[in-house]
Amino acid sequence: MRRAIPSSRPCRPKALAESSQLAQETLKAAFPCLACAEEAERAVRAAPGIVQAKADYRAQTVVVTYRSDAIAPDHIRHLISDAAHGCRCASEDGSHVIGGSLPALAHHADMAAVNMGTDADRMQYEFPATSAHGKHHVPGGGEADHTGMGHDMSDPRMAKAMEADMRNRFIGALVLTVPILLLSPLAVNSLGLKLVAGPIANWLMLLLSTPVVWWAGWPFISGAATSLRHRALNMSVLIATGVLAAWGFSVGLTLAGQGETFYEAAAMLVTFVLFGHWMEMKSRRGTTDALRALFDLVPPTASVIRDGAEREVPTSEIVVGDRIHLRPGDKVAVDGLIVEGTTSIDESLVTGESIPVDKGPGDAAIGGAINRSGSVVMEATKVGNETTLAQIVALVEQAQSSKAPGQRLADQAASYLVIVAVGAGILTFLAWYILARADIQTALTFAISAVVIACPDALGLATPTAVAVATGLGARLNILFKDAATLEMLARVRAMILDKTGTLTEGRPELTDIVSASVGGAPQGDANELLRLVASAESGSEHPLATAIARAASDRNLPLASASDFVAVTGKGMAARADGHDVVVGNAALLRERNIPLDGLESIASKLAGDGKTPMLVAVDGRAAGVVAVADAVKPSAHQLVAELKRSGIEAAMITGDNRRTAEAVARGLGIERVFAEVLPHDKAEHVRRLQQEGKRVAMVGDGVNDAPALAQANVGIAIGAGYRPSPQAF
Repeated sequence: MRRAIPSSRPCRPKALAESSQLAQETLKAAFPCLACAEEAERAVRAAPGIVQAKADYRAQTVVVTYRSDAIAPDHIRHLISDAAHGCRCASEDGSHVIGGSLPALAHHADMAAVNMGTDADRMQYEFPATSAHGKHHVPGGGEADHTGMGHDMSDPRMAKAMEADMRNRFIGALVLTVPILLLSPLAVNSLGLKLVAGPIANWLMLLLSTPVVWWAGWPFISGAATSLRHRALNMSVLIATGVLAAWGFSVGLTLAGQGETFYEAAAMLVTFVLFGHWMEMKSRRGTTDALRALFDLVPPTASVIRDGAEREVPTSEIVVGDRIHLRPGDKVAVDGLIVEGTTSIDESLVTGESIPVDKGPGDAAIGGAINRSGSVVMEATKVGNETTLAQIVALVEQAQSSKAPGQRLADQAASYLVIVAVGAGILTFLAWYILARADIQTALTFAISAVVIACPDALGLATPTAVAVATGLGARLNILFKDAATLEMLARVRAMILDKTGTLTEGRPELTDIVSASVGGAPQGDANELLRLVASAESGSEHPLATAIARAASDRNLPLASASDFVAVTGKGMAARADGHDVVVGNAALLRERNIPLDGLESIASKLAGDGKTPMLVAVDGRAAGVVAVADAVKPSAHQLVAELKRSGIEAAMITGDNRRTAEAVARGLGIERVFAEVLPHDKAEHVRRLQQEGKRVAMVGDGVNDAPALAQANVGIAIGAGYRPSPQAF
């Protein structure tokens, strides 16, 4: 989109003013984070001929006002693309998208162990030098072809390729470094091991170390060059400085035929850093495969009724007003309203509510939910970015982009330490050559020694090594850590918000209580007979509450009778004939509707409901027979968790979309004092933010898509169970 703007600058010569116009163009871009947008804006503004440039991260555009006689639009595109580290990709419709998604390696997957989340992230610079980059640009597809893998680590193929590349480089470097070490002066001086004469050993080490430095270590050297082009001094520069100083000077000594060399220092540094990188990639690979599962919650197609005919239509082509046929087991494609039929819909992955909700005409259905029982027709009311699931995704992205990740100590020091190391070498050379009047070879030897020693390459090893050890220990306990920052922040957490459903509780209903009156001639209090009749009557239902009752009967080895005349009453319960008895199971309204006296069962049901349970009144042959109750049972380990948090001085809070009475009952049993109940998915992140505003570092523990925004907003997000699928990149 371009428009010409007549120039009105009074100071310009008239001829030039007439021959030149200001033009404005809106360029589409792909900015994974605010830092990328700001970097592109700075790059464009600094170019000659640019009058004004404004990068809009939310709109993913760059609006540029420029002098058309001084700079061409293609050059502006290249400026933005270079700021995004040189990867240009085309969108599916063929239009040019500037920047591509290469920065997502850093900002979406947070791949860097040292420069995590910064605009000088080492992986932005190292990635083009790896074999994974070559596999992305598949042969014959050109650089805009995306038939191969995606750029970012959320693509399982990319994660695998990056891990394989680092592993192969490490193994190759290790195999060559061992003989280099045995031939080095270090082996001679420390172990008294002298395999060959000095000059021959130097030539052998030159031969062995060259592939270590220039093949295995190429990601660091290439990354350092790219960093310097972007005027960034980071860990790649620090590592490359030490490696090249040691190797380059050793080559000079070898050619001169004299002096002890530093080949082993260069080779060992490359090998150790590669090991840390490999361990890091290995640990992260387990957290990347699941990112795309968030979008898998929406089915690729849906049965849409158009012009009286039912046909399979891609979800992306559904429009507002379309009627969609949902069969049992179908996923809801978009948000809508039920217009025909009744059913039970499982919304747990989206809302966190463990018990499916009965739906009938006029009731809302959420995209991503699962239709459990009935066959219904719904009308689409929200599609695309307007759906609840799409808004959850947007909230996650907004929370991630608004966070300010803490830079690692090595990040903050890297730019200074490079200067310190090089400066130490220069000062050492001048001191020996000028003050001590040593010959140039001696001065250079001490100078390079100073550079190698002063380069704190241990900083480049510390974080990857720490990640490798911690993630290895965590993996044994089936715990996956996303990056070193997560480990660091965990130690500073002072408040932990725990989602109820599936985190503190089992996430599925279980039978908890049976209160029995006289049933079918059995003595009063025969709970097993009541359970047997209810389970027999419910055997024709697929409702989770019926499943819980059937599971309890099976656990007690109760023989079930066949049922007939099954009738489901939406929102109230069911009725059936089992073992010669008419059985009604449901709420008080259903029993009153059938003129069955409650005989005090309502007060029992109210007490059970007050404890956070779901009571069901039972009538047999027209008489009140008892009450059965189910609930989302609390996990046995939840009590221990809350107790450990209190002992550690960490405040425990519970958050849920469930009703307040149920939430408070569960919290009371666990000893949790702070409860956030009836919280909608987009409000969970707000409750996390409120705790953060109290000056606390907050960890959020969740297991559903509805928890994803809160996981992203928290200082540390801990996804367990089902929550690991939709939001691994949020924690």
